Amino acid sequence: MPQLRLPDGTTVALPEGEPVGSVLMPGAIAARVDGELRDLSFVPAGDAAVEAVDVRTDDGLHVLRHSTAHVLAQAVCRLWPGTKLGIGPTIADGFYYDLAIPKHVSVDDLPTIEETMRAIVAEDQPFVREEVDRDEALRRLTEQPFKREIVDGLAAEEGAGDIAAGAQTASFYRNDGWEDLCLGPHVPSSGRLGAFTLTAVSGAYWRSDEKNPQLTRIYGTAWATQEDLDAYLLRMEEAERRDHRKLGADLDLFSFPEEIGSGLAVFHPRGGLVRMIMEDYSRRRHVEGDYQFVYSPHITKRELFDTSGHLEWYADGMFPPMELDGGTEYYLKPMNCPFHVLIYKARTRSYRELPLRLFEFGGVYRYEKSGVVHGLTRVRGMTQDDAHIFTTREQMGEELQSLLDFTLSLLRDYGLDDFYLELSTKPSEKAVGSDEEWDEATEALRQAALSKELELVMDPGGGAFYGPKISVQARDAIGRTWQMSTIQLDFQTPQRFEMHYAGADSKRHRPIMIHRALFGSVERFFAVLTEHYAGAFPLWLAPEQLRLLPVADRNVETAHELASRARAAGLRVEVDDSKQSVGKKIRAAQLMKTPYTVVLGDRDLEAGTFTVRGRGGVETPGVAFDTVVAALVAESASRSLEATDFTAV
Repeated sequence: MPQLRLPDGTTVALPEGEPVGSVLMPGAIAARVDGELRDLSFVPAGDAAVEAVDVRTDDGLHVLRHSTAHVLAQAVCRLWPGTKLGIGPTIADGFYYDLAIPKHVSVDDLPTIEETMRAIVAEDQPFVREEVDRDEALRRLTEQPFKREIVDGLAAEEGAGDIAAGAQTASFYRNDGWEDLCLGPHVPSSGRLGAFTLTAVSGAYWRSDEKNPQLTRIYGTAWATQEDLDAYLLRMEEAERRDHRKLGADLDLFSFPEEIGSGLAVFHPRGGLVRMIMEDYSRRRHVEGDYQFVYSPHITKRELFDTSGHLEWYADGMFPPMELDGGTEYYLKPMNCPFHVLIYKARTRSYRELPLRLFEFGGVYRYEKSGVVHGLTRVRGMTQDDAHIFTTREQMGEELQSLLDFTLSLLRDYGLDDFYLELSTKPSEKAVGSDEEWDEATEALRQAALSKELELVMDPGGGAFYGPKISVQARDAIGRTWQMSTIQLDFQTPQRFEMHYAGADSKRHRPIMIHRALFGSVERFFAVLTEHYAGAFPLWLAPEQLRLLPVADRNVETAHELASRARAAGLRVEVDDSKQSVGKKIRAAQLMKTPYTVVLGDRDLEAGTFTVRGRGGVETPGVAFDTVVAALVAESASRSLEATDFTAV
């Protein structure tokens, strides 16, 4: 009789042939058996460590959403017989299923699909798992070409979504006579589902390859309770309101002209001003942090990327070469690091120069597939705030801690202050260097991360090909997580480029290289801040800080004189001298999210005091203009996130 060890240390005897679910709490949705996620119907062969999986945990939500995706495919097949099944994985906060459907399906069809799904849920159909060999799997999938292709990949090292890596058998889940090839696990029965909704429809190429057939991808989300689902939908409504692509157009910040091409943005004067302020403050902080500024060209001969390893390991993300000078291949640069290496190597370096911190706002270009290009967060042309630090091995640990302090401090200055850290380790395939070097680099990053007393999450296999990395993950105003800064520790590039420095012993030594992008890219950081603030940038970042609204034409000249005084003090000021009414002028300022407005009428000018209207609608009467200017200059200089209270000025 198998003995099951529970997390609290107790042991439970499991009758022979009984499933693990029979001895777990009634609310469990699945189980972890010896670390593996299993159905409650799983029967262990012997003693095992077993943990119940609650629906509210990450594991539980994964099982819930994966099961809902299964029911989605079942519903589509019930509605449109002849549907061919692709894959239906879980994603952040939801799931999708790729399907070849005999009719065109749009968002208008989602309510019908949902209704059919809810009918399947109401039938409370049990999920029954069955393991079969390859030949039997292919027989069952005679009418399912995409699933057959997955089965043909049995035992592939990388796995295929519905089949585990290295598997020799395939698993099917059957309910009510309908079955699907699936890795599982699933909830015990369809009746355990309920708090779900379908959210979107799009096209998707099979296996993300444009040469393959295009399928219909249906997205959905599922949660433990209706309350959780309702809260998520509210967050999504808020996220849509904050979408930087919409705000970029509404606030006249940037655009993506079709004449230029996908993923290539142009910044308009207002957006360019915000970007300039962002960059200038970063430059100032880098000067204070003992960084040295460098610049590098946008293209290079291929040999540089041969040496760095990018053409071997990163070619898929690079634009194709240009042939110049009689056949010499030139590439647009996807990274700045090899250029900074050449700057280091321009002369012999001494240990006295280390750590040497080189910094550049460098333009880079990456060939992102059209299906993943997304606003400013996933572009083909970007500017990286790239730093490369060359240090001795002895200085490495202290430099990593200093880098993290610098990074977190600067992000906080821009208004992001809710962080956790992610440590990405050696990839299983695309990696260079010995295990010993990777272990040393990973441990150095881990120690630096632990010293900051932040949550540390492991990302196995997520490192760059040349070394592990720490990613700073920041939560925005509505709780979404964004990957921000990265710090990568690189023992390999100095070897590939034969870099050295002269040590105190007059011998040659190999430096360590640290890659650090604080914004990640200026474009992406711009998008994150736009969504974090919902376009209402704090005063120090706002493209327009103060707008003056003359009531009548006779007040316009004085308004421009006052604007000049405010500009001389360092403020960014506009005068709305249009023929619109004051009410419409106030509304226009609100739509552009101008932090402060001042109405200038005859009585105001005669009294020499004015009513200041804040972005939130709070009005303070009787404030002298010089007082307004001084208060806003102080608010901007302090980079305050709080609006000035003019009643206290």
